[in-house]
Amino acid sequence: MPRRRGLFRKPSLRGRISARTSLPRFVRQNLGLKAPRGWGWVTNPRKAMYNRVYNRTSIGCVVLPIVLFGFLFAIVRYL
Repeated sequence: MPRRRGLFRKPSLRGRISARTSLPRFVRQNLGLKAPRGWGWVTNPRKAMYNRVYNRTSIGCVVLPIVLFGFLFAIVRYL
């Protein structure tokens, strides 16, 4: 697994496009070879564990300003 280099996720347009246009995705979508949502532990436990930790410990770059603004708003409100 790749090493984490920071707290923030870096958006990647190239990654988004390649994920949507890959051959394995095309086959899965058209032939119906998909496992139900939440079955990642069955199909690929190592990847599921990594993704669970990653999603709980990193913050999207769009979310941070919203969180900070909400926190500051709450402080000002109670003063």
